[in-house]
Amino acid sequence: MTSPPEVRRRPEPQAPAGFTYGDYLCLPQLLDAQHPRAVPAVHDELMFIVAHQSDELWFRLLLHELAAARDAMLAGDAERPWALLTRCHTVERLMLAQIDVLDTLPPAAFAQFRPALGGASGFQSVQFREIEFLSGWPDGRYLAARMSAPERDRLQRRLDEPTLWDGFLAVLGAAGHDVSDPERRAGVLVDLARAGSDPQGLWRLAEALLDHDQSWSLWRGRHALLVERQIGVQPGTGGSAGASYLRSRRDRHFYPELWEVRSRL
Repeated sequence: MTSPPEVRRRPEPQAPAGFTYGDYLCLPQLLDAQHPRAVPAVHDELMFIVAHQSDELWFRLLLHELAAARDAMLAGDAERPWALLTRCHTVERLMLAQIDVLDTLPPAAFAQFRPALGGASGFQSVQFREIEFLSGWPDGRYLAARMSAPERDRLQRRLDEPTLWDGFLAVLGAAGHDVSDPERRAGVLVDLARAGSDPQGLWRLAEALLDHDQSWSLWRGRHALLVERQIGVQPGTGGSAGASYLRSRRDRHFYPELWEVRSRL
């Protein structure tokens, strides 16, 4: 006689009695985190703050997902990282679309509240730099930017960590491929690209990394256009070069070897 199938019980509630949606999302604190500074007040400053805070929240999620993808690849897994990178690509497409909201800001209105930013600049976004470091651009020069000691420590830890590219090479190595130098890696990637099937999911994973690379490049380029639309060729806040600096970075790639393989097919 067979035993009846086990019925999976719903987990017991872990929240205290009276716990609400607002409690779970910390909405009182979240909705009290927007403090326009311009005097006299400028209507559009609230939108500017909310848009940038939204980016930082998405950056936080991207770091969570990208780090998990990197760790899974370092362990030799190709399936879970693909799913996580697919989620990141979706988030990045959303972030790209969100820039349209900032395009509704009249340049004259931005000029009215821009002095209230003081030396604050998106150049100082620690999470943005963390994403670039984790993705494959570990550049210690950014440690000289204006930031707090804990923020500098966070960036230093990212500099010391393996990157997503390190994880990808680990996956290829675990699958038996020789990735000891760029030429051997190129041969492996060409073979994967030309193969009629992808049972280990390695080429699919390579394409997911390229999606992340391409999405980030598109976001940087769109952001450069936004800055140029708002301030023209003026220097950016915080002493940055503004749109010219942003344009100089939009064609850089996290994974040049994945782009180069196209030239070999």
